[in-house]
Amino acid sequence: MTRVAFITGAAQGIGKAIAQRLSHDGFAVAIADFNEEGARKTADEITKAGGTAFAVKVDVADRDSMFAAVEKAQQALGGLDVLVNNAGVAPTTPLNTITPEIYRRTFDINVGGTLWGAQAAVKAFTSLGHGGKIINASSQAGQVGNPNLAVYGATKFAIRGITQTLARDLASQGITVNAYCPGIVRTPMMLDIAHQVAVNAGKDDEWGMQTFAKDIALGRLSEPEDVAACVSYLAGPDSDYMTGQALIIDGGMVFN
Repeated sequence: MTRVAFITGAAQGIGKAIAQRLSHDGFAVAIADFNEEGARKTADEITKAGGTAFAVKVDVADRDSMFAAVEKAQQALGGLDVLVNNAGVAPTTPLNTITPEIYRRTFDINVGGTLWGAQAAVKAFTSLGHGGKIINASSQAGQVGNPNLAVYGATKFAIRGITQTLARDLASQGITVNAYCPGIVRTPMMLDIAHQVAVNAGKDDEWGMQTFAKDIALGRLSEPEDVAACVSYLAGPDSDYMTGQALIIDGGMVFN
C-alpha cells in the first residue's frame, strides 16, 4: 500500500525538494501551499516524472484551513502516514524594527502552523486507525541565536520545544515527532534574508550570503536537496525508533 505524505510550503524551495524526494521514495505526496498555482505546478512536475501528487491550497496560520487541506489530501490520496510542517516565513528583524504585526504573523505561520498541522495529522492518523510521523521545520537558528533574526529564531526555538513535548504526548499512539534544522539553504526565502542583511549593512547580496556561509565547516551553502535527504530519513522506516529529536543539517555550523 502506497504511503502518503502531506508537505506544507511545498510549492518552492525546501518544501518542493522534500516533496520530490519523498515521491522518489515511493510516497504519494500532497503539495500544500498558500500559493495554489505554484502547488499545482509542483504537483504536475511530480506527476510527469511518474509520481502521484495532489495540490491543495492551505493557509497554515488558519486552523480550519489546515484541517480542511489535510482532509482533502487524505481523501484524494487514500490515507496519511507522514505530515511535514515545512511552511514558514523568516523576516529580518533588528530589534528596533520589530512590530506587533511582524511578531504575530511570524508566530501565527511558523508556530501556529506547526500546532495546527500536528492536530490535523493526529486526527487523520486516529481516523485511519494507525500511527504516523510528524516532522517539523526548526532551523540552525532554532539552536543558536542569529543576528537580526530575533523573531524568526524565537519561532524555531519554540518548534523544537513543541517537537519534544508532542513526542512525549503522542508516543503511546504510535506517532513519532521529530524536527529538521537546516542551515543556510539556497532558497528564495534565504536569498531575501541575505539581501535584507546586506542592505542593512550597505553591502551587496553576495556579501549577505557569505555573512551566513563563512561559518559552515563544509565550506558551501546547502542546497534544498541536502535538507530533503534528512527529511527522507525522518519520513522513512530507518527512523522508527527516533522521536523528540531535532536533526541539524547545516554543513557543520552548530555542533551538539
